[in-house]
Amino acid sequence: MKKIVLTTLIALTPMMAQVKEKIEVPYVAFPIKMGKGFDVVQANCLMCHSFGYIINQGRQSKAFWRGKVDKMIVHFKAPISEQDAKIITDYLFEHYGNGKEK
Repeated sequence: MKKIVLTTLIALTPMMAQVKEKIEVPYVAFPIKMGKGFDVVQANCLMCHSFGYIINQGRQSKAFWRGKVDKMIVHFKAPISEQDAKIITDYLFEHYGNGKEK
């Protein structure tokens, strides 16, 4: 019983830490490229993650972007229709693509 109480107290100690000074979380403005299909990207992608996730992928092929969209649908259960998946892929490839299909 003593071990459980001690373990719990040790585990919860960081949660009780206090800081007297003001903490500011920096704002990072990601440059978003507007264009055809952005509304679909905003409705389907940006509700779960920031635009930084997209930009940090770097310039990629159309197959890469389609793979990312499919991953969101299959693994993360994003409710994206096939029509929206195509629009998202086309938008990402047009604005963040490297010009290669594969």
